[in-house]
Amino acid sequence: MNDELKQEQIARINIYALLSRLTMSEVDEGLLKSIEEDENMLSFFPSYAKWKKRDEYDRKHLIEQYLNVDFTNLFLLHLIPYESFYTREDQMMETGGDNPVQAIFNAFEFRVELDKARVMAADHIGIELEFMYELCKAELKALEDGDLEMAKQLAQLQYGFMRDHIVEWMPMYLINVKNESGTAFYFDLADFVLEFIMSDFQYLSDLKDKEYKYIV
Repeated sequence: MNDELKQEQIARINIYALLSRLTMSEVDEGLLKSIEEDENMLSFFPSYAKWKKRDEYDRKHLIEQYLNVDFTNLFLLHLIPYESFYTREDQMMETGGDNPVQAIFNAFEFRVELDKARVMAADHIGIELEFMYELCKAELKALEDGDLEMAKQLAQLQYGFMRDHIVEWMPMYLINVKNESGTAFYFDLADFVLEFIMSDFQYLSDLKDKEYKYIV
């Protein structure tokens, strides 16, 4: 397998894992420390890197007094991080079995434990990003196994899910997050997710236009 292609796929996996985690629940001290001490990761949070409150308070205080409050406002209370809210004409969340995203997850045996994840429906931003993470992992395995047909099918599925779901609503939600954010961290996170999903959609579009001709 081509090393450049492998590194690209690993990078996609790692970013989807991070973004899913950060949009699903509050950041903890360990993860925040990892972001701050990794120059590559911190580069995705430029406003946070220069945030004056980082010099005034330790991580525990920042999380408890600022970041958790902002997360609650942006992901639990004031804004609604669910696809159906943005795509249904009545702006109602689809929490039942008729949710089209849940149907896709069921078809691919992607299980969502809503209570454990603290979400009300499968079309939550963090869950959809986690689904992309799982698809990217499966694609990497197919490439490593030399199963190019399976890798192609998985890339096609990613493109279709991005086209029909993620890019249809996440940009609107993320722009709202940027506008409503009360901390540099979540402003940067929204900007990071927005830039990445659009870039990754372009990557998948280009791959599709090349008829998924992998270099292995």
